[in-house]
Amino acid sequence: MSRVPFLDLAKAYQELRPQLDKALLRVASSGQYLFGPETESFEREFADYIGTRYAVTVGSGLDALIIALRAYGIGVGDDVLVPTNTFVATWMAVSAVGARPIPVEPDPHTYNIDIKNLNRSLSKNTRAIIPVHLYGRPCDMESVTKWAKDHSLPVIEDAAQSHGAWMQHPLRKTGSLGQAGCWSFYPGKNMGAFGDAGAITTNDERIAERCRELRNYGSVVKYHHETMGVNSRISEMDAAVLRVKLRVLNEWNRRREAVAQQYLDLLSDVPLVLPELPESVKPSWHLFVVQTSERDGLRQFLREHEIDTQIHYPVPPLRQPVYAAQYSPNGCPIAEWLSQRILSLPIGPHMSEAQVRRVSDLVHRYYS
Repeated sequence: MSRVPFLDLAKAYQELRPQLDKALLRVASSGQYLFGPETESFEREFADYIGTRYAVTVGSGLDALIIALRAYGIGVGDDVLVPTNTFVATWMAVSAVGARPIPVEPDPHTYNIDIKNLNRSLSKNTRAIIPVHLYGRPCDMESVTKWAKDHSLPVIEDAAQSHGAWMQHPLRKTGSLGQAGCWSFYPGKNMGAFGDAGAITTNDERIAERCRELRNYGSVVKYHHETMGVNSRISEMDAAVLRVKLRVLNEWNRRREAVAQQYLDLLSDVPLVLPELPESVKPSWHLFVVQTSERDGLRQFLREHEIDTQIHYPVPPLRQPVYAAQYSPNGCPIAEWLSQRILSLPIGPHMSEAQVRRVSDLVHRYYS
């Protein structure tokens, strides 16, 4: 049988080709390629979808985090609480503004930041917390926001993997649960652009205006620069692409959910730790992550049968060379343990039932 890719972006384009080609031609013919009607429309439509008053587009998910932190005045001498189990961009954003990432261990079942570990990481220099909705599963934002409010800290959500995910209590989407939500539209995300792009969602008009200023050389009025800004903008092309993909996001997330449910059914009798499905959240199923003590052997077996898998993430941020000198090598035992056990199986809106069954059959063969 043919290879099962981890994610098939070519099929995503083929399904939407008429709409995407039309949108791209519309921009190409307009002669306006930055800060035009496509960007304005996408910002309005995305804010409406998330349930916030504002959305500010930027050049990447990392830029979204950096700009949001700067908008809240986070900088040198400040501490920011971050998960030990996340992509390194969450940490790098904190370092980029001169602040210090303070690691918080995850819940080994949800993979997200564990509310019980927040107090031990709190200090007099703590100025913010960045919970990550890892793999598309919403963090326990009810507990996080209550804790943050008790300590007068802004909550900046890293929502890069959770497009369309929501919590039931209250019934709200990720990116609208804290003071700001930071998004990546990297091509492999549930809603991806054709290149790097990102956004910040918020209900705070002052923060939205500050983010707009920071993303554009510190300028609101052309050639008048109020502060030290950066160049972090999306193109009209990417905004047009994202407008098309926003219209199918819910449907594509439903397809991802169907793939996840098929995995859960077919793999229920093998010695894997499968993702949990709490009733209080609706994941975006950006990734389907399992745990096994035989991770490397299983991955090699699947590779030999042309099944693509990935590890998210093989090395915790505080053990990366860029941070290793600043933190104890034993500072994240839970994240370290997870990094040796987790494996991401293929998932996407264009994965067929036959492909899911083939992956599942091979997992059974490995364990038999």
